Amino acid sequence: MASRPSPEFHAEAVRVALSSGLSRKQVAVDFGVGFSTLSRWIQQERKNPEKPTAQSDLEREVAELRRENRQLREERDVLKKATVFFAERVRT
Repeated sequence: MASRPSPEFHAEAVRVALSSGLSRKQVAVDFGVGFSTLSRWIQQERKNPEKPTAQSDLEREVAELRRENRQLREERDVLKKATVFFAERVRT
């Protein structure tokens, strides 16, 4: 008798199926589960989304840090341009 896959295994299979761009049949084969089983897991996930996982927390943090990084770069570029502008005014 085969052991039941863990909830983490379910979540990973569903995540890959929804975000990888691979067909569900291919994902089912890759994870070694039946196509109908994977489809059922996906339906269950859509009906009852789980609490945010550590992975989604990391993804949210990365997005926030990228946004902050972009803003800081823009501010730095403005300051560089202002420095050049005022340096030219002083020379003349």
